[in-house]
Amino acid sequence: MTGTGIIYGGYSPGVVGRITEIHALYYHEHWNFDISFETHVGRELSEFLRDFRDGKDFFRTATVGGRFAGSIAITGKDAASEGARLRWFIVTPEFQGLGIGRRLIHEAVGFCREAGYRRVFLWTFKGLDRARALYESEGFQLTAEHDVGQWGNKITEQMFALELRR
Repeated sequence: MTGTGIIYGGYSPGVVGRITEIHALYYHEHWNFDISFETHVGRELSEFLRDFRDGKDFFRTATVGGRFAGSIAITGKDAASEGARLRWFIVTPEFQGLGIGRRLIHEAVGFCREAGYRRVFLWTFKGLDRARALYESEGFQLTAEHDVGQWGNKITEQMFALELRR
């Protein structure tokens, strides 16, 4: 816990639902994403936590005053071939600006370094400028970009990657 009352932890009961809900609400409100996005988040996050491997995977949440404030995960399943993948990074709008996102990204990248991963990457889309600034502050670089129709919308999907060792 920090002086601001932010607690960082891992899994707790109900967290799959909270992370799925925050993603669904935010991306529907701001980007008009449909139910396919919400079900995708819920299904893949559930599978990730069910199959979680200590030392290979990373999962962190943040709470403020007992309320869910954010999350991030690293899946190491394909780390040897593609790199570790950063996923489910979100900070609820009411808790943005407190440094939660910066700490979550920093801890996730630190985990990747300690785990010996050579590369970490993430998929996002054009327009999430505040998140992009956080990625770039940790050294991530835009490596791919293309237009897609998904989640009931047309977006420019982007991949960011960070080379940790060569």
